[in-house]
Amino acid sequence: MAGDELVGLAERLQGLCLGRGVTVALAESCTGGLVADAITDVAGSSGYFAGGVVSYSNEAKETLLDVPRPMLEAHGAVSAQVARAMAEGARARFGADVAASVTGIAGPDGGSDAKPVGLTYVAVADADGVDVRRQVWPGDRAANKVSSAAAVLGLLLERIGASVAASSSATAERAR
Repeated sequence: MAGDELVGLAERLQGLCLGRGVTVALAESCTGGLVADAITDVAGSSGYFAGGVVSYSNEAKETLLDVPRPMLEAHGAVSAQVARAMAEGARARFGADVAASVTGIAGPDGGSDAKPVGLTYVAVADADGVDVRRQVWPGDRAANKVSSAAAVLGLLLERIGASVAASSSATAERAR
């Protein structure tokens, strides 16, 4: 079960999505389904949550999300390029209005000087394009997973909230 902070973010996301008729899909790697767990901990999530993929291996990223093998080879699974492709792949796979992805190194192993433990990329894709954010979390594996999941939910809230604000501004402008 997801923590209270994550469920609180998921409740806010649900309110926005149901209010706007927006559907959401996910592509998770380092969080292992934690974001989907938080979303589905809130009753009524089936009204907007199309589904998600936990694509932990490169093969799953290629097969389920259409992340190109040359991209994985050139940039590695933990990269802005792959986060972008994962979000776009989830959006296409589920036919969702918005999709988010997360890929990172939760720890305690797997880091390097170039890609330290805690390095995470979060992306969101919609009809307006893709936004990718880079974070480096300082915690242990469990804390890094929660931080990454919160970042995904936060980016979804930001993106969907921005589209709500833009839509409201356009409506107000037309009313003048």
